[in-house]
Amino acid sequence: MPLNIYIVDDDESVCRALKTLLMTFGFEVRTFNSAESFFDSVPNDEPGCLLLDIHMPGVDGWVMQKKILDSGSKRAVIFISAEKEGNAVDRALKVGAVGFLQKPVNGQTLVDLINLASKSNDGVEKIAL
Repeated sequence: MPLNIYIVDDDESVCRALKTLLMTFGFEVRTFNSAESFFDSVPNDEPGCLLLDIHMPGVDGWVMQKKILDSGSKRAVIFISAEKEGNAVDRALKVGAVGFLQKPVNGQTLVDLINLASKSNDGVEKIAL
């Protein structure tokens, strides 16, 4: 069964590009332009991997990640952001993300990180690129 990938990014072109890339690797991909639309559409216990932008209108990626953790969800989170400040990487990993990738992302690196995250919710080496 293919792994579900959820992309939450307010930039539609980023969502389209990542969805196209990940579908070529056999992933099931759904995109959302806001945290609110994700939470309205995806049950908390639905497995998968979340690719999450930091800077979005309304609920940003930091608040979204906190809500996910507070809900008890075991879904892996990978932050993908154009954020240039080094503390964003540290913060993302400290709040439970399995990775942080700088936009534009390397497609193979992203796929490799998703595959690592899907193998185990525990003990995944955290990666920041």
